[in-house]
Amino acid sequence: MTRILITGAAGMVGRALLAELDGMQVFATDIARPDNLPETMAFHRMDVTTGDPDRVIAKIQPEVIVHLASIVTSPKGADRSFAYKVDVEGTQKVLTAALNHGVRRLVVTSSGAAYGYHPDNPEPLRECDPLRGNPEFAYSDHKRQVEEMLAKARSCSPHLEQVILRVGTVLGAETENQITALFRKPRLLAVNGSESPFVFIWTRDLARILARAATDGPAGIYNVAGDGAMGVSDLAHAMNKPVLRLPAWCLKTALKLARPLGLSRYGPEQVRFLQYRPVLDNSALKSRFGYEPEKSSAEVFDLWRRQAGL
Repeated sequence: MTRILITGAAGMVGRALLAELDGMQVFATDIARPDNLPETMAFHRMDVTTGDPDRVIAKIQPEVIVHLASIVTSPKGADRSFAYKVDVEGTQKVLTAALNHGVRRLVVTSSGAAYGYHPDNPEPLRECDPLRGNPEFAYSDHKRQVEEMLAKARSCSPHLEQVILRVGTVLGAETENQITALFRKPRLLAVNGSESPFVFIWTRDLARILARAATDGPAGIYNVAGDGAMGVSDLAHAMNKPVLRLPAWCLKTALKLARPLGLSRYGPEQVRFLQYRPVLDNSALKSRFGYEPEKSSAEVFDLWRRQAGL
């Protein structure tokens, strides 16, 4: 039976993956023990910003590592360097340990954000399109750097199989994060001339994709999203909410003034996040990887909306 080590196992996606792999030889790692960890699975504390990855991976000797540990939004009080230590340096530590200790396959959750938020992005984006993660967005920039690191490893160490998943917005019935907080506002915010399209992937779909990637799925790079996209008009219609549309310059000015006053954690650069959201093509996921998402973007959002009572 394949020995599978999971980093970031206590997170939302990690817990969903543990449920999918119940009965397999799995080693869950994180800085805290995951809730409801199946009795058949072992837990090892691992902080990817320390020397833990080399120590734990050397001890467990996994055949496959599923690397989920990442920072989407830094906690209050933490600066960008904290996210860099987890996302970039932490991934480098896991990658190095995998190479040093004979791991056969490395599965990494990247993000559609690695493509960057640009007005000239193709729509939809395919895996062959360039990665231009914006330096002004820590998460986008870090995911680009991680993918560059992994590309170098594929060239220098081709014996380590890689599955890279460029994931859209993950959503499940009980998901609550900075994205869903936008949906809970009395009215949705939009930039004039932009529909700010979202591509969603159901948490359970992503867990099943990760389980296949860790077992019998093909190596490679795949966009991960449900079919279709939902623009701000679609989201507003689904929740019966109004949309406040403002010029880009107006939003930038408001955020420029609000952040120094502590009224917003976001600056004027965040306007690009609304204007130029990457839309992912999932054709390779379905044809080459062999997985058809059970829920479309609209169906995933409807699941969340009903659970949220909106």
